[in-house]
Amino acid sequence: MIKKTLFVLAIGLFTFKHSMAEMLPAALPVPGGIAIIDLKDDFNEQAKAYFGKKRVLTRKVNNAWQAMVGLPLKIKPGIHKIFTIDTRGNKKHYPFSVANKDYETRHLTITNKRMVSPTKKDIERHYKERPLILAALKKWTEHENVQTDFIVPVEGRFSSIFGLKRIYNKQKRIRRHTGLDIAAPVGTLIKSPARGTVIRTGSYFFTGNTVFIDHGQGLISMYSHLNKTHVKAGQPLEQGQAIGTIGMTGRVSGPHLHWVISLNNTKVDPKLFLPKDVFK
Repeated sequence: MIKKTLFVLAIGLFTFKHSMAEMLPAALPVPGGIAIIDLKDDFNEQAKAYFGKKRVLTRKVNNAWQAMVGLPLKIKPGIHKIFTIDTRGNKKHYPFSVANKDYETRHLTITNKRMVSPTKKDIERHYKERPLILAALKKWTEHENVQTDFIVPVEGRFSSIFGLKRIYNKQKRIRRHTGLDIAAPVGTLIKSPARGTVIRTGSYFFTGNTVFIDHGQGLISMYSHLNKTHVKAGQPLEQGQAIGTIGMTGRVSGPHLHWVISLNNTKVDPKLFLPKDVFK
């Protein structure tokens, strides 16, 4: 009987460790990464957590609360902190450390020169579209059960990683790559990587045909350069549901999906939301 009990306990411990090891997103406290911070026992669903002025996602894992913090690419390495506030206005501060990370530089050639040196009308269009994009990325929806274990949204090759310093057509200006590019033939089906609700769809100068999905608590995903869009604003989605197809709209050098994830209105590396085995 004792041996059987010990065996059951051992299996349970192994399962617990395995589930914790597979917990997504993966913590990577570097610029463009994610900090996962354990909160005190008295934190509850009525309390809130903030990084600066931005609300951050909180979740309960094995009866313990965590804060999930998106870290900007421009954040300086060193000690930073979040704070929580309860219904009585009491604050608690939680320090965490951010390590340095260097991102490589890559030169790209864009054949459509207007996408590198836009005309006056192009720039005017961009500045009209920009507030719509920013509003979608900073949307906050209260949600108790945010799905953070994502699947790859499209079958293809990871062609350009997050965080790259990119130079277009030998210009001096450096642009940061704030998403993950997945190359695939035009018409390849794109699926929602997790549960959510479509915030908006539209056609924009730089990103082309684009879909924004709200997963809850400031976790937003964005899908750009689509050929066709299969969803509409307000539509609920399940993980794996079709949202559109691969295309070449907007600023592209070939057919691909530009996939962005915004966490507390901060663009972070989408790879952190995917199982490690998809990169083997």
